[in-house]
Amino acid sequence: MEVEDGAELCFPLLLNTSCRKPASPWPEAVLLNIVLSFISLLTVALNLLVIVSISHFRQLHTPTYILLLSLAVSDFLVGLLLMPGEIILYTGCWFLGDLMCSLCNCLSLIITSTSVGDMVLISVDRYVAICDPLHYTTRVTERRVKLCVCLCWFCSVFYSSLIVKDELTHPDRHDSCYGECVMVFDHIAGAVDLVLTFVLPITVIIFLYMRVFVVAVSQARAMRSHITAVTLQRSVAVTTKKSELKAARTLGVLVVVFLMCFCPLYVDALADDLINDSSSAFVYHLFYFNSCLNPIIYALFYPWFRKVIKLVVTLQILQPGSREANVL
Repeated sequence: MEVEDGAELCFPLLLNTSCRKPASPWPEAVLLNIVLSFISLLTVALNLLVIVSISHFRQLHTPTYILLLSLAVSDFLVGLLLMPGEIILYTGCWFLGDLMCSLCNCLSLIITSTSVGDMVLISVDRYVAICDPLHYTTRVTERRVKLCVCLCWFCSVFYSSLIVKDELTHPDRHDSCYGECVMVFDHIAGAVDLVLTFVLPITVIIFLYMRVFVVAVSQARAMRSHITAVTLQRSVAVTTKKSELKAARTLGVLVVVFLMCFCPLYVDALADDLINDSSSAFVYHLFYFNSCLNPIIYALFYPWFRKVIKLVVTLQILQPGSREANVL
C-alpha cells in the first residue's frame, strides 16, 4: 500500500525502514491516553503516600509494613516508568531508541519479579503469624525482613539482567522496522522465566494462603466459642489474634487481587512469543492497574492508612515529634 507523504509512518524520512502507525480512531486513542495518564498519575501519588507514611512513622516500622513498603516502591515505579512507556507503545511507534526499549523491558522484568517476590514474602509472613504465632516475633524480625527485601530486589535485578543480556547488547536484533519495541524470549529462557516467576511463586503463595485460611477459620471458631469465658489476660490474647486474623484477611485480598491481575499476563505470554505485542495490551494494562489498586485496598481495609493520609496531606508530618505519633 502506498503511503501518502509518509503520513502513516513513524519516521516519515525513513521510507524503507520505518514502522507504520496503527490505524486507530483518533478520539478513541486520545481518550485511552488520557485514561492511562490519569491512572499513571494516580498510581504514583497513592504509592508515594504509602512510601512516605511507612517510612516516616516509627509505629509502622514492623516486618509486615516493611514488606508493604517494598511492594509500594515497585508499584510506584510501575506508575512512574512503566505506564508512560505503555502509553508510548500504544501509539504504535517507539521514539526513544532501541537501547531505551531494551532498558524499559529489563526494568519491566525487574519490577514484575520483585512484585512476585514481595507477594511470596507477604504470604510467608502471614503464614508464620497465623500458623506459628508463638515464634513469630523471634523468627520474623525487622532485620531479617529487611535482608529478605534487599535480596529480593538484588535477585530480581540479577535475574532480569541475565534474561535480557542479549537484548541489551544487541537491542535491535528482533526489530522488523525502525520504531518498533519488542522483546523475544527463546524457548529455554521462556521456560525458565515461566517456572521462576510464575509457576513456583504462585504455587507457594496459594499453598501458604490455603494453610493460613484453614488455620484462621479454626481460630475464629475457637474464639467465638470461648469469647464469654476468657479472663482479662486471655482477652488480650484474643484481641491480638483478632488483629492478626484481620491482617491476614486484608493481605489475603491483596494477594487474590494480585493473582487476578498477574495470571493473565503469563497466560497471554504462553500464547504469544512477542510478549509486548499490541494484542497483549489489555493484560499489561490489567497488571499495571494492580499497582494502583493496592493503595486503594489499604485505604479500604486499613484505618491507619486513612489516618496517615490526612497527616501527610495536611503536612502535619513536618511537625517535631510526628514520627512518634500513634497511627495504629
